[in-house]
Amino acid sequence: MKKIILRLLLLFMLLALAWVIHYAWISFPIISGYNAKQMCTCVFVSGRDPKDIDTSDLGELPLNIASNKVNYQDSSVTSSVWGMATKKAIYRRGCGCTLINDMSEKQLRSQSFKIPAPPSQNTDSIEWPYGDKIADTFPIALNKNKLSAAVDNAFKEPNPKRKQRTRAVIILYDGQLIAEKYAPGFNKDTKMYGWSMAKSFTAALIGTLVQNGKLTIDEPAPVPEWKDPNDPRHAITIKNLLQQTSGLDFKEDYTKASDVTNMLYKKDDMAAYAASHSLAHKPGTSFYYSSGNSNILSRIIRQTVGEKEYPAFPFKELFYRIGMYHTLFEPDASGSYVGSSYINATARDYARFGLLYYNDGVWNGERILPVGWVKQTQTSSQANPYKNYGFQFWLNGFDEKHPSQRAFPDVPVDMYYCDGYGYQFVYIIPSKKLVVVRLGLTFDHSFNENAFLKSIIDCIQQ
Repeated sequence: MKKIILRLLLLFMLLALAWVIHYAWISFPIISGYNAKQMCTCVFVSGRDPKDIDTSDLGELPLNIASNKVNYQDSSVTSSVWGMATKKAIYRRGCGCTLINDMSEKQLRSQSFKIPAPPSQNTDSIEWPYGDKIADTFPIALNKNKLSAAVDNAFKEPNPKRKQRTRAVIILYDGQLIAEKYAPGFNKDTKMYGWSMAKSFTAALIGTLVQNGKLTIDEPAPVPEWKDPNDPRHAITIKNLLQQTSGLDFKEDYTKASDVTNMLYKKDDMAAYAASHSLAHKPGTSFYYSSGNSNILSRIIRQTVGEKEYPAFPFKELFYRIGMYHTLFEPDASGSYVGSSYINATARDYARFGLLYYNDGVWNGERILPVGWVKQTQTSSQANPYKNYGFQFWLNGFDEKHPSQRAFPDVPVDMYYCDGYGYQFVYIIPSKKLVVVRLGLTFDHSFNENAFLKSIIDCIQQ
């Protein structure tokens, strides 16, 4: 009997060891890759203290099992998990941080990636939104004291075990900046991660190409891997990619090693990896949120504008045209911007982006996005049963009669928004004349978005 028990214990120990080895083999490179990339961007793009990043951004399990070393001499971060699965991310001026995988560091550093400098001007002397001079008037349509309390509540920590960790809030009313607040360590000049809000920016860049007659969204997407007419993926259109109805068998699961984590932390060419996947559904028939679709869109932009113009394209055609002079899109090792995830901007720049959509794609009298683009952005595909996603923007749904079925029951049905990991948001509520930016680091649903937005809407007195 004892021998049987010992054998069972030995078997159990071997199985447990096998599981640990398997988990380490699959997950440790992703954990260390995430740490290296996050630390690199937060230090060299945002200008933050590594100690603060270790305790806040990287302070939760399983991220905190990794150790991170910042090298200020070569502008890099090296991370590992108990000395294993070492990953390195390097910072390059003008294009942010990139994780090293298969490509050598020498090859990566030798890439030419020229970003145009923003216009030389004193934005503090230029009126918002074209500059940073904020009007000292306040709209009579709003209750100022109630609004101030609503903003303050977003930064309070009533439950120390479930912190909100709000870092920035900006509120625009009919385009006017009426409220702005930052957590200690952050200010109007701090570039902050947008994570999946990058998808909305990628869609806008596609929109500029449509506006200039360089792309048509209803035709097959120009993806080299799908060029064979006999390939069922050939039927995937740019519109399918925008609406997350490509049908690609790409798994978006951050709780374990999956297609999306492999793409972000193990692949040099993220778009090529995403495009290599087979179909799970006929294009246009099934909604599935996928970062892979967004990175394929990003590479389509690159192929459309050409290698020479591509690095400067987001800046010349979008960012600088709407006064976003403190925004950075980071590329992967192949040189394509990571259109799913790696956008960094100040809170004011995120607000400007929301304002562009609030104004139907027009900025200072100039049309940036095509006529009807914003309307399409607010329209769900027929394949999405929840009716909560447009062109790389989330929607609050359009069920007038059943508000409880909406994501935000106390918020108007016409709201649409950019949404990023950690509760990064740009909310656009046309019927209430509002654009609201909230940035932070929320892990456990402790930030009540519906209550936050309701408290702002309740400040409108007419």
